[in-house]
Amino acid sequence: MKTFIALLFVCIGYSAYAQTNLNDYKYIIVPKKFDSFKETNEFQTSTLIKYLFNGKGFNVVYDDALPSDLNTNRCLGLLVELQDDSSLFTTKTIIVLKDCNDNTVFTSMQGTSKEKEYKQAYTESIREAMRSFNGVEYAYTGKSEKNEAVTVSFRNDVKKLDEDKVDEMSNIESAKMEEKGGDSKIVAEEATETTQYYKDNTPVDSNIKKAEKEITTFKKVELKKPNVDDIWYAQATNVGFQLVDSTPKVRMNLLKSSVDNIFMGKTDTKNGIVFQKEGSWIFEYYENDKLVQEELNIKF
Repeated sequence: MKTFIALLFVCIGYSAYAQTNLNDYKYIIVPKKFDSFKETNEFQTSTLIKYLFNGKGFNVVYDDALPSDLNTNRCLGLLVELQDDSSLFTTKTIIVLKDCNDNTVFTSMQGTSKEKEYKQAYTESIREAMRSFNGVEYAYTGKSEKNEAVTVSFRNDVKKLDEDKVDEMSNIESAKMEEKGGDSKIVAEEATETTQYYKDNTPVDSNIKKAEKEITTFKKVELKKPNVDDIWYAQATNVGFQLVDSTPKVRMNLLKSSVDNIFMGKTDTKNGIVFQKEGSWIFEYYENDKLVQEELNIKF
């Protein structure tokens, strides 16, 4: 189940997202001018992307206004790249997030638009590409700033303490709790001649709630079975495959991704991903904000 969950996140992001958690990064860095354009914030692409990431809960900054901690440690942030694959009649964009070592951490689905006016076309295609982040529940963990804690325990080393020492330790612990404003002890400890007792009541993080939420989400996936007579034949292209029926008519285009056996799939009306699950090929896409899985009969 865990393997499938990781695979599903890869599919939604159209990249190896499962290999690196976005929660490890504190900032999203948006360039004021993307490499595809000649002018700063051309067609308002920079302001739009910053606005959309902010709306999804990320801490977003411009590349010319980095906070002090990010300025010192560039690895706290992910840099946004806007991949522009537009053709003569179609605007096509992909959102790519890269770390401080120029490694790709997340690649969105391809957003497209056939609007003739450039600003409107880029706005539409970028908004569609950003739908890849709809399933991401971002919460910064601070992993890149944390050092591994070293715990020193002497609970089993003390066999006997004189009463003065015991009282001194008790007073110190009480003072610490008062400074923190705590009403209950985090650590309960007793050390006498006959009793050595130690209990750490520090709260422990649990992933039970998260797992239950994930299970609930997957129950909402709608699975469509294929027509056994509707067989699609794969024909190789420069970037992947095109799937044709017996007519022959092109029914879908498959574009290679960075993960084996995972393709970006596109029909005349749908954009999604195609991947293998238990020996079957699955086309996964959103339809009216509902996640749909459609089984395909593909002959390679």
